[in-house]
Amino acid sequence: MKEESDIKSKKVPAVPAWEFYKNSLRILENPLIFHRKKFEKLGDTFRLKIGPGSSVIFSRNAAFAQYALQKNHKNFSKTPIQTQDMAKYLGKGLLTSEGEHWKKQRKLIQPAFHKKQLVLLLSSIKAAISTELNKIETGKTVDIFPVFNDLAFQTVVKSLFSSAVGQKEINRLQHITEAAQKMLVKELRQPYLGWWFSLSGKIKEHTDLTDEARDILRELINERRNSGEKQDDLLDMLLDARYDDGSSMENEQLIDEILILFTAGHETTSNALTFTAQLLARHPQAQEKILEEVKNANGETTSLAEFIQSCTYTKMVIEESMRLYPPVYFIDRLNNEKDVFDGLEIPKGSTLLFSMYEIHRHRDFWENPEEFKPERFTDPKKYSSCYYPFGAGPRMCIGNNFAMYEMILTVAELVERYEISSSSAPIQIRPLISLKPENSILEFKLRK
Repeated sequence: MKEESDIKSKKVPAVPAWEFYKNSLRILENPLIFHRKKFEKLGDTFRLKIGPGSSVIFSRNAAFAQYALQKNHKNFSKTPIQTQDMAKYLGKGLLTSEGEHWKKQRKLIQPAFHKKQLVLLLSSIKAAISTELNKIETGKTVDIFPVFNDLAFQTVVKSLFSSAVGQKEINRLQHITEAAQKMLVKELRQPYLGWWFSLSGKIKEHTDLTDEARDILRELINERRNSGEKQDDLLDMLLDARYDDGSSMENEQLIDEILILFTAGHETTSNALTFTAQLLARHPQAQEKILEEVKNANGETTSLAEFIQSCTYTKMVIEESMRLYPPVYFIDRLNNEKDVFDGLEIPKGSTLLFSMYEIHRHRDFWENPEEFKPERFTDPKKYSSCYYPFGAGPRMCIGNNFAMYEMILTVAELVERYEISSSSAPIQIRPLISLKPENSILEFKLRK
């Protein structure tokens, strides 16, 4: 960290609070339009005042993001958005914890998501994908998001619990997970209504739902512990994991981590798959390239792991989709001590939001940034300093390999089965906790 005496610092350009309130309804609907205007006017970093003594620093400076997430990450921790607001619904798992507790949990859980361990889950993942893709209706226009939303949730649940959980419980867990997310969005976008959410019982209603989910998970975990049987799924891996002292996770901590996996593991993946399908519908030549690649891969191997490795263009399509429509479109941080970056003064305790959406479309980093060009990822290292679909640094998403395997298998089978088409209407987005698709209407035709 640089001291102020070492470098002449300047204030971050500010947007007054009255402008925030004036645009509050538009920001509630889609904050990205407001942010883009301010970035274009004030530069790649600006401060938005949201009330008396309260403000947020927004940045689309990729080097600043890298500084906070990697190079000087020890001075930047997660904000209360995750450690408090999200934690009241999800508990203290990897996504919502900090400090020594986070380090302890990360070290314990990391091995379960190693590529060698994930290979053991590929058959379950593939089976869940195939079952859900069977539900796509052909010969008419359909909103594909619900299909991918169910697919992603089913994939996470089946990877965790194999066949030990019934469809009734799966549906209930999915409903609770999504209801809690929607409530959290309301709290974050309308902080001035916090008193009403509390007095009206809305917050308690949703924490009660979370308690119901915890009861379901507790029963599933106890059944597995008491059965003594091994399913070689994620639950077994997490139950077998040991801390340095030889102890295992207690049930309540395990439930916290599973709730995190439900939220982070299905929401972002379903969004990414939906945006990818919409882009493919608008670029039939990309579908043909994937189809040829899939046919070649199927002819060369029966191993799912080798198949995934062979689908290099399919992976590039997914990477380009997540560049244009990053599910995690903001990464938040709080600096523990005062800091200076590139001459900008960052007072101690500042809330920072790094816009992955803007960084991924920044003209300084990307040629023709608004265009869909999967081939730009032929050399992925070229964009390592400005491409963060899974975050960066020590807190990079632990499930990034799981998500990529799932998405490659899904897109490969989707294109192998169906021709995808749509109108030429622009892709619509709905920024909530993650970047969600809106009106994802496509048409599917069975391939001959």
